[in-house]
Amino acid sequence: VRQEKVAGIVINWTSVEMAGLHVDPLTVFARFVIDATGHPIEVVKALERKMNVRLFTPSGKAEGEKSMWAELGEAQTLKNTREVYPGLYVTGMSANATFGSYRMGPIFGGMLLSGRKVAELIIEKSQIEKSK
Repeated sequence: VRQEKVAGIVINWTSVEMAGLHVDPLTVFARFVIDATGHPIEVVKALERKMNVRLFTPSGKAEGEKSMWAELGEAQTLKNTREVYPGLYVTGMSANATFGSYRMGPIFGGMLLSGRKVAELIIEKSQIEKSK
């Protein structure tokens, strides 16, 4: 986080930790980051844990998933695909887990549409930033 905006990610990997190796994590700087880690919302949770920030959710924190309700979960996935903190977007099941919606089960049309929507949102935001 730089100036209250996500500016990249730090990647640790399990095999290095398990082997007890002293290897520095990988760092990736980015203008936009997408959490597509699904149900565990790893990027969102790391942001909360490390920076204690307020998310763009009703409680200001990750809301967590509700039970499985495929039809409603599918519809809510698109609604929940959006920026959750400056520079951080959520898509797919990460979107539903972040905003407290239902799990989807074996329906994936919403997942594809969610991916397209997050790409469009980032393209739009990028064009706005370039025009400033």
